[in-house]
Amino acid sequence: MRPERDDPLPHHRPNVGVVLFHPDGRVWFGRRAGAPGPWNWQFPQGGVDAGEDFEAAARRELEEETGARTIAYLGRTDGWIAYDFPENMGGPKAWRGFKGQKQVWFAFRFDGDETEFDLAAHHEPEFDTWRWGWLAEAPGLVVPFKRAAYEQVVRAFDGFAAPMPHRA
Repeated sequence: MRPERDDPLPHHRPNVGVVLFHPDGRVWFGRRAGAPGPWNWQFPQGGVDAGEDFEAAARRELEEETGARTIAYLGRTDGWIAYDFPENMGGPKAWRGFKGQKQVWFAFRFDGDETEFDLAAHHEPEFDTWRWGWLAEAPGLVVPFKRAAYEQVVRAFDGFAAPMPHRA
């Protein structure tokens, strides 16, 4: 099922997410600005404008939130990956009547220089810092209501990832 053809989640906001891979297989994590820990790290994501192509939206959101432009397409998920907002969550998306978000995820490889990263390039920053990490650690870093979605993303893009080193 391709999300462009079917909408099984009409009360979820259309969204894209991006996993940005370092050439060595690690992934980019941003720490959400103003969000208390411990679950305040995530991948770039954002809404899809009316009529906008999903890949174009993913590239736009990635550049707006991170500054990264020098990227190569690796792959995307097929179908929607969705999560619901917690009942007590406020904010503009919940106020507009959305139950949650439905996402198409993209994997890109970063081929640029890290000086491209500018978290305040386009608007109020989504992230206040960033780091490279391991794809497998993503579900444990994100807020709990997004965890199941991140587990699906990890499974979808595991083939692009470097294995997380074992700790003795």
